[in-house]
Amino acid sequence: MEVAPEAKPPVCRIMNFTKFKYEAQQRAKESRKKATNIIVKEMKYRPKIGGGDFETKTRKVAQFLAEGHKVKVTIMFRGREMQHPELGRRILDRVAAEVVNIGKVEIMAKQDGRNMTMVLGPDKKAQDMLKAQEKKATEAAAAAEHAEALMDSIMADAQPEAPELVGIAADGQSGLAIDHSAEDAADELSEDIAEELEVVEAEIEAEEADQETEPAAVGEAS
Repeated sequence: MEVAPEAKPPVCRIMNFTKFKYEAQQRAKESRKKATNIIVKEMKYRPKIGGGDFETKTRKVAQFLAEGHKVKVTIMFRGREMQHPELGRRILDRVAAEVVNIGKVEIMAKQDGRNMTMVLGPDKKAQDMLKAQEKKATEAAAAAEHAEALMDSIMADAQPEAPELVGIAADGQSGLAIDHSAEDAADELSEDIAEELEVVEAEIEAEEADQETEPAAVGEAS
């Protein structure tokens, strides 16, 4: 096979042509794999689009940009809507603002007959920053959850323990004694509540007695 035809004399090499052809095909295949395949997607809007449809279409635009595709955003005008191009430009500005974290405007909005178009492209730097922010937020949430669990554990350890059984020995025989401190505290609290209830009941009875005496006093005066 001739390797350097322009050399004097020309240079040739003896080789296996089938093997050479196979290796060339493999190199071409690898180069195609490394090449970025960018597809231009299109999303169509209407000047009077509703809020729900706008959100749905814009989420799809963001998905295309995240996948590495370019997106052509088209505003379709009908009839007298052509007299208000500012409506279409306003929608395009909203779309660009919604996807600013993952995409950027490559071709500004322009009128094309009855349509107004704008081309968005993926913004790798913005996407990397967004991923870093999401990672930090996840780590912060995990740290907060860990701190909350640690605080719950500390609070649980700080709470008074339940009444426990204590072994005692008397006259050579073992027995069990219960710590009644918690029960005593509960009894004291119950007594305080009972006293407060008695005071409240007494006040209610006094008010009812006053209300019964008022009509009698009025009758005597008449």
